[in-house]
Amino acid sequence: MAHYDIHNIVNFPAGFRLLIKIGEFSSESAHDQGLVLNEEMIEWPIAFKKVWIHGNIRYIQRTPQSLCSQRCGPGFRKMPQEGRAVCCYICVICPERDISNHTGRKHCIPCADHESPNMERNRCLPKLVTFLAFEDALGTALASVALSFSVLTAAVLWVFVKHRDTPIVKANNRTLSYILLITLLLCFLCSLLFLGRPNTATCLLQQITFGLVFTVAVSTVLAKTITVILAFKVTKPGRTIRRLLVSGTSNFIIPICSLIQLALCVIWLGISPPFIELDAHSEPDHIILVCNKGSVTAFYCVLGYLCSLALASFTVAFLARNLPDTFNEAKFLTFSMLVFCSVWVTFLPVYHSTKGKVMVAVEIFSILASSAGLLGCIFLPKCYIILIKPDKNSLKALKNQRSSRGS
Repeated sequence: MAHYDIHNIVNFPAGFRLLIKIGEFSSESAHDQGLVLNEEMIEWPIAFKKVWIHGNIRYIQRTPQSLCSQRCGPGFRKMPQEGRAVCCYICVICPERDISNHTGRKHCIPCADHESPNMERNRCLPKLVTFLAFEDALGTALASVALSFSVLTAAVLWVFVKHRDTPIVKANNRTLSYILLITLLLCFLCSLLFLGRPNTATCLLQQITFGLVFTVAVSTVLAKTITVILAFKVTKPGRTIRRLLVSGTSNFIIPICSLIQLALCVIWLGISPPFIELDAHSEPDHIILVCNKGSVTAFYCVLGYLCSLALASFTVAFLARNLPDTFNEAKFLTFSMLVFCSVWVTFLPVYHSTKGKVMVAVEIFSILASSAGLLGCIFLPKCYIILIKPDKNSLKALKNQRSSRGS
């Protein structure tokens, strides 16, 4: 059993220190009566006095704080100070995903995945659902670029149809040129499927349409390249190569390559098709509505097959780049495939380093950039000759150029 007297050191008169009993503590007493203090007899040092005025009333606080730090309010947590007493700490604001809704918290509480803390970090609020919409600045810019290139492709197609009987249009299989232009038009338009609020239908159409349309485009480039090579290999009537050229064997490349890609897409849909996903971690204040690829392996198989076709087209076009002719487009096909491969090789690391709406924007940009590369490298030089230099787009000019080379 313990019994203690509580004394106060009083400096009175000046220079004298007296011990005055102001209370006592006894462990034998009841719990709420063990400590007895006579607060009127306590003499606090001047340093403990705090004076403030509220209205016309003057207040004096004579009691020292029992802690060496102020209490941490809501939105903050206590962090102990190394080398100091337990009662000494600093108040640290809660992390961006956590809150503290009471005073004196030692730990912050994380919000649920579908919630985010307010600015004061003392309350969790429901997150807003967002997606890459047409109304967003980024969405509007991408949609405008896609529509602009679509109009440009349609204009190029109109120019080729109008001048279909000229040598430059007939030189490299105008049917394949029409197919490629229509396919490029669909490539630009398919990028619009990635914009707006995702649903089950658009999630399925995004990747399937992208894979099939680009396969047709690249296989058409491959068919055009093979057509160029076959045309220059024809030297004697009745040769097998001549029969291949006349029968249009190169045109079968498009349906064969497209059917292989279609089979890959059907397997993808059967194993693990794309679906809608709520991304609650990319942005702290929003839940992003995106399309999950489903089977990542199937997605890379589709993309890998597309890149292998592009690589084959690039290789064949590169080998045929030096074939002599006025309207030989092998050089343009080579450069177009180089641009195409460069875009999609760059796409992979950038795609994996982004999240949320930016990831969708990167895929749209890659679709637009690769399609624009094909359109610009293959068709714009021809349009330049058709519209700006029509004197070069004639049989007379062709014969003059060949005769000058021969001489």
